[in-house]
Amino acid sequence: MDIQEVIRLLRSGASDREIVPLVRLNRRTVVRYRRWAQEHGVLEGPLLSARALEEKLTATLPAARPPQQCSSVDAYRAEIAAWRTQGLEIAAIRGRLEELHGAPISYSAVWRLARGLAPARPPEAFVRVEVPPGTEGQVDFGYAGRTADPATGLLRKTWVFVLVLSWSRHLYAELVFDQRVETWLLCHRHAFEAFGGVPERIVLDNLKAAILRASVHDPAVQRAYRECALHYGFRIDPNPPRQPHLKGKVESGVHYVKRNFLAGREGERCDELNRKLGLWTRHVAGQRVHGTTKDRPYERFQAVEQAALLPLPPTPYDLASWKQVILHRDCYVVFEGAYYSAPYRLVGQRLWIRAGTRTVELFTADHALVATHDRAPRPGLRQTLLAHLPPHKVPGLVASRETCRTQAASIGPATTALVAELLEHRPEDRLKVAQRVLGLAAQVGDGRLEQACARALHYGTPDYPTLKRILAARLDQAPLGAPAPAPRPTGFRFARQASEFVAGLWAGTRGEQP
Repeated sequence: MDIQEVIRLLRSGASDREIVPLVRLNRRTVVRYRRWAQEHGVLEGPLLSARALEEKLTATLPAARPPQQCSSVDAYRAEIAAWRTQGLEIAAIRGRLEELHGAPISYSAVWRLARGLAPARPPEAFVRVEVPPGTEGQVDFGYAGRTADPATGLLRKTWVFVLVLSWSRHLYAELVFDQRVETWLLCHRHAFEAFGGVPERIVLDNLKAAILRASVHDPAVQRAYRECALHYGFRIDPNPPRQPHLKGKVESGVHYVKRNFLAGREGERCDELNRKLGLWTRHVAGQRVHGTTKDRPYERFQAVEQAALLPLPPTPYDLASWKQVILHRDCYVVFEGAYYSAPYRLVGQRLWIRAGTRTVELFTADHALVATHDRAPRPGLRQTLLAHLPPHKVPGLVASRETCRTQAASIGPATTALVAELLEHRPEDRLKVAQRVLGLAAQVGDGRLEQACARALHYGTPDYPTLKRILAARLDQAPLGAPAPAPRPTGFRFARQASEFVAGLWAGTRGEQP
């Protein structure tokens, strides 16, 4: 178009000196185009259009090219090309050249030549995807540096969770110390409560808190995240592996939060930053004019998108995590350092554990619920249901001196007296003997055990073997005879004083009669 203006001025009779300030071209350039126009008759007849003028210039006046510069590593072109084919980086190629040729090599020169060797690729075309209000939210984590833990005051690695509503670009952000499943689900819950609704679809990367196996066609979604999606009613839409550009709205949102809010705040308390971040997302990020929509995200959200979101369910999601565990031989599974019982018939099998904020549920592989426990408040505690344990192991586990006395009292006074004598025995502990005595009631009945205990006490032999012989011979049904005599002492005792023996021994040594 500049050349077209030069030709128009030449056709009007303007001199070169007059044309130069009007078109801001060098005088030699104006002289060059005057000569060309005169040679090709362009100054006469109709004024050529810009398109026709460009075609004529291309065919008759090739553009002047700057002189070509010779690269300082052009002599090594073949070597550089071969190494690039093998996948070597520029720094490695430079080191090889210096090693082989013994001369300093410019990194920039190698980079420029290698870039020229690469085949020119046409730029890939993309399509910008816009969605209707309320239909999509994009979510991601981004590293946020180190912040102070309010509980300890120590600096910890921190991540920022960001959920962007795709239509309005209004966002929710929260700082957390980890990317565990529980944290991931809690951030979703907070975001939905802040928006007052739920988008129809959540687009996300393949992080382990949500996606167990990344796949283009059949991704495996984390079980707790599926449960959360069913509770709130949204669809899970993971990106194909290694394609983060497909959720560019939240990628931009994470960068925006990091550059505009988090920059320069490292070392501050995490809870204080979260309080400030909540105000910033509404009053700063929400009130900026967005570069794509040319509108303020929070106003756009309030005016249209908030009403298009799915309503929140009546109750918030019970933050549950799923894990596959093995039932050990002691009839317990282990979850976060605490122990939970399950039916002994399932020992050695893999079970699914669903750990909520208040309860822990155990399921078989075919989704049958087999146990429900209160969640242990801290590691190391055991949550036990006696029905889960082998029946013959339960009495020994729960028995105590108090339970033995209570059970004996329910049978009869003789049993109570015999059991009390066993429990009070010293120094041996005969609690287990008392348990075996009470266990006889399950074999012969309370009545016969009471009569056997009465007979054993009558004859002064209140022990377990005697009770077994009485019951085996059915002597508990025979009438009682005279009580057994008091047992004779089994220890030794001296009838004379020891001093008499000493005196006799001394007299014998002197030849006297004792």
